[in-house]
Amino acid sequence: MTSTSNPRDLRAELESLTTEAFRPDLADIDRLPTLDIARLMNGEDSSVPAAVAARLPRIAAAIDAVAERMARGGRLVYAGAGTAGRLGVLDASECPPTFNTDPTQVVGLIAGGPEAMVTSVEGAEDSKELARADLDALGLTPLDSVVGVSASGRTPYAIGAVEHARVLGALTIGLACNADSALAAAAEHGIEIVVGPELLTGSTRLKSGTAQKLVLNMISTITMIRLGKTYGNLMVDVRASNDKLRARSRRIVALATGADDEEIERALAATDGEVKNAILVVLADVDGPTAARLLEESGGHLRAALAAAGG
Repeated sequence: MTSTSNPRDLRAELESLTTEAFRPDLADIDRLPTLDIARLMNGEDSSVPAAVAARLPRIAAAIDAVAERMARGGRLVYAGAGTAGRLGVLDASECPPTFNTDPTQVVGLIAGGPEAMVTSVEGAEDSKELARADLDALGLTPLDSVVGVSASGRTPYAIGAVEHARVLGALTIGLACNADSALAAAAEHGIEIVVGPELLTGSTRLKSGTAQKLVLNMISTITMIRLGKTYGNLMVDVRASNDKLRARSRRIVALATGADDEEIERALAATDGEVKNAILVVLADVDGPTAARLLEESGGHLRAALAAAGG
């Protein structure tokens, strides 16, 4: 079912949103030289990190809650429409190659499905029912975490996802770019990054999109750090699926261990190319199967496995 809001009411609602505000000072932007427009846009973008910084305690609290559930086998699910949905799908899709996660562990849902990544799907964002159906298809559990993403904070699909997830006992996070948003209010953890009116009126793929990208990067990256997917600032769970990543794998082992090329190649061969295991082989002087066992017993945390091995 699609929302049937009165167009006049919807227009009034949009006009009240900071993300939709009109800036008279930019009314002649199309008459400016390209360099001046670029300077204006760059100046607008530079304000986004400060807006994110103002919400770091809320972001950190949400991340700790997500990591606690994921450590017990839960999943991280992003749900949004349009740009917000695409950013969630992007962040989710980058987790398997970066952190060697199972593709089902971090999931991006976009209103209208995969087709909506490249084209507009009429009415999809207006449907709370569609969000509920998409979550039900995942078999959501209380161990899972759902992040509703919407610049306006009023998108029915994102709100519907959060409301349904909360009923099912999952952790809920609402990420919006307007204050006092319905999305943040619906979630256990409300995060509102207020970046102000856009350079182009209502074009929330600009500052709002940048803010959402920064926060989603934080949620996934710091959660993975908490889950032991890194060793220091090294991506030790990287999946070596191409030549560049294979070269990066060797470099990561070298940076972590200081070993020479020959020893690194032996360690990677003994561990089927698993970087984390190879580091343990070198630093703890164990064989491949022992490294795998130590890591399994340590929940995948390399530091803990090294301590258990006396390394």
